[in-house]
Amino acid sequence: MSADTGWYYAQNQQSVGPMPLEELIRLLPSVGGESTLVFGPGLANWLEARHVAAIRESLRGNAAPPSPPPAQYTTRRAHEIDYEIFGSEMQYVEITLDPQETVVAEAGGMMYMSRGIEMKTVFGDPSAEQSGFFGKLMSAGKRVLTGESLFMTTFTAIGGGREQIAFAAPYPGKLVPMHLDELGGELICQKDSFLCAAKGVQIGIAFQKKIGVGLFGGEGFIMQRLTGDGIAIVHAGGTLMQRKLNAGETLRIDTGCIVAMTRSVTYDIQFTGGFKNTLFGGEGLFLATLTGPGDIWLQSLPISRLAGRILMYAPQSGGGKGEGSLLGQLGGLLDGDNS
Repeated sequence: MSADTGWYYAQNQQSVGPMPLEELIRLLPSVGGESTLVFGPGLANWLEARHVAAIRESLRGNAAPPSPPPAQYTTRRAHEIDYEIFGSEMQYVEITLDPQETVVAEAGGMMYMSRGIEMKTVFGDPSAEQSGFFGKLMSAGKRVLTGESLFMTTFTAIGGGREQIAFAAPYPGKLVPMHLDELGGELICQKDSFLCAAKGVQIGIAFQKKIGVGLFGGEGFIMQRLTGDGIAIVHAGGTLMQRKLNAGETLRIDTGCIVAMTRSVTYDIQFTGGFKNTLFGGEGLFLATLTGPGDIWLQSLPISRLAGRILMYAPQSGGGKGEGSLLGQLGGLLDGDNS
């Protein structure tokens, strides 16, 4: 048994520790068993205890076994897809499917596919464990609440060999592969960030419990919840920043820049403060606050910011916004930019 003392476990969104590894292993059965998030020497991120070899071997060797992990993690359920991301600013992901493997995607994201791929449009979430019309209707209703279509598309390799299919980013930014089995089986993300995933990853909804977050948090009351043990590809606008927050560490963020967070991160809002900041700061009345422990992903270019800037320069009432000075429109007449 290791003698190091820098081990922690997460409970009620708080970290408990530091403590020796031996003490952590002794406490785990009473605080959640192998599904408890832990952190210690040699780990870069918080992981479920079952993914830490020293803890897993010790727990399974105990006379009194710990509480079992959730049933959905006892065996791998999602299809195991292979992927490769190409490009820099406008990326696409090529996914390779073995026979009978399936990838699910939002409508309109497909770029190309090989001949042996069968495409089907499905009502609701094709990975949801709901049968019958009512179950499908509930699944589709959840998607409507997140602003998505009632339908999703599945792509299945039906040939005898491996097949390829590619999905493209909707606007300049980065595609981010999320391995849910390494992130505690759950990820909360903004409503329009999901691109595609292995079949078995469920796309649900996450309600913001605090009314202030729902009204002023930029993402509204509802965000997307990705659950399962497979790979999901999400999109971030502009440049991506990934950061690990320690327990109790808080980062204040523009509400539109949040891409995703692990379930252990606390999401709240904070008043910007100051009369001049509110009226002239350009950042709005509120900032989002994310508090660790957990991982967060941020984007430098929210789609709302990009759309607003394009709209600013779009022709309106017979002309666009002039550049450089009050003579901008006159300059436009001279430089051949008007049709």
